[in-house]
Amino acid sequence: MTTPRKLSFILLSFVFSFNLHPVGAADNVIVDTGQVKCYNNSREIPYPKPGESFFGQDAEYVRNPAFYRDNGDGTVTDLNTGLMWSKAVDKTKVSLIEAKTIAPDMTLAGYSDWRVPNIKELYSLIDFRGYTGAMAGEMSQVPGNAIPFINTDYFDFEYGLINEGERYIDAQWLTTTKYVSTTMDGVETLFGVNFADGRIKGYGYKHFNSPREKKFYARYVRGKPYGSNKFIDNSNGTVTDKATGLMWMKNDSGKSMNWQEALSYAENLQLAGYSDWRLPNAKELQYIVDYSRSPDTTNSPAIDPIFQTTSIVNEAGKKDYPCFWTSTTHLDGPDPGSSAAYVAFGRAIGKMRGKVMDVHGAGAQRSDPKVATPTFRGPQGDAIRSGNFVRCVRGGLVKARTAPPVEDKNKYPYNYESYDSLGQRGRMARGDHPAAGVPGFVSRLDKNGDGKVSITEFDGPRHAFPDLDRDGDGYISESEAPTGPPPGR
Repeated sequence: MTTPRKLSFILLSFVFSFNLHPVGAADNVIVDTGQVKCYNNSREIPYPKPGESFFGQDAEYVRNPAFYRDNGDGTVTDLNTGLMWSKAVDKTKVSLIEAKTIAPDMTLAGYSDWRVPNIKELYSLIDFRGYTGAMAGEMSQVPGNAIPFINTDYFDFEYGLINEGERYIDAQWLTTTKYVSTTMDGVETLFGVNFADGRIKGYGYKHFNSPREKKFYARYVRGKPYGSNKFIDNSNGTVTDKATGLMWMKNDSGKSMNWQEALSYAENLQLAGYSDWRLPNAKELQYIVDYSRSPDTTNSPAIDPIFQTTSIVNEAGKKDYPCFWTSTTHLDGPDPGSSAAYVAFGRAIGKMRGKVMDVHGAGAQRSDPKVATPTFRGPQGDAIRSGNFVRCVRGGLVKARTAPPVEDKNKYPYNYESYDSLGQRGRMARGDHPAAGVPGFVSRLDKNGDGKVSITEFDGPRHAFPDLDRDGDGYISESEAPTGPPPGR
């Protein structure tokens, strides 16, 4: 018997085939996390089927795959968000004041409107195929198996300045988003994205008892500002964000649960006549954070008041607001697959110098073991939150995936050096997308010789791939190959 949940999962491919949007037109595109593997509470597993344990996680839903163009002039364009980024990274770290002085004087690629990105703009670049690596706590060298949480095929990257006494994971990138409250018991705080360990944290902007400001790596951006929300209360227990086309639960789950329970809760939710709810991925959930709000400044969670959020009592015994699970596994440390990413809509609690306090700010994205005993860990004494709340989402240009995509030849997520000069990387770097539909479409693009074209092999616009993949199996066969220029050309 086909259940409503299974039917919804099957019909997702038909939604894509007819280019229908389940909720509404979107102004801003949330880029996919890049995660393509599935996990249980400790390790990688085959893709679960509807009704099985751990079904409904990040890799099983594809949304707006990352699609970049190296412009060959020191800039990279994100073809999903429309933002243009500086490609290089200066090994000299800068403060926010210094970066705001540098940006207006930049003439990179002939443009003079460069700026420091906000937190949602910078986080749009994060790639959860990254891995912190495992080296038994050693921080003075980069583990050989570490992978940055950003696509280094397009963006230059640096780990921490080990020769200057930093840890290799001290690779925090700068944003203009300041925490509206303080962390570390009164320290002015700035949000940054760490592309070495795959997290958002609020960082003390000034060191204790020193006027010296914290310095970060900087990547500059230009283009239409990204990250706004346009929420509408649908008066049926749901809220639609017209900016992204996503529909959200107005209320949260009302209780905490572990990661496996959160996946099950989302996949079995029936609300407002819809059964295609899912646990949001890390980028979807972070996009609804309201960084102008916090428990200490607005007496609220860091989310628009159109949403209802359960209050909790935190580890310090104070009224607070929950962290919320995402469907995204976070690959960290010696047991990759055992932790999942979550977003703190209340204080991101830790224990420093024997005192429990807000150490990373409401709006931080952290990760913890999917199943664990509550305690504190790490340099900031982060409170382990393995029981988190849930706010489900539906809609958007999402497509079901039942198996991982075919890996590239070298089985590495980035740096496709094994491609020849006429391969996908070379064409995209030049911005040269040859017209499809010519004889040998599949043979021309088929890199691994399996007789079909995956989305990683496709050289046209990513948004056109689902229209060509008419049977929804994740590949373009010879019978599905276009007979004219790619859509949108």
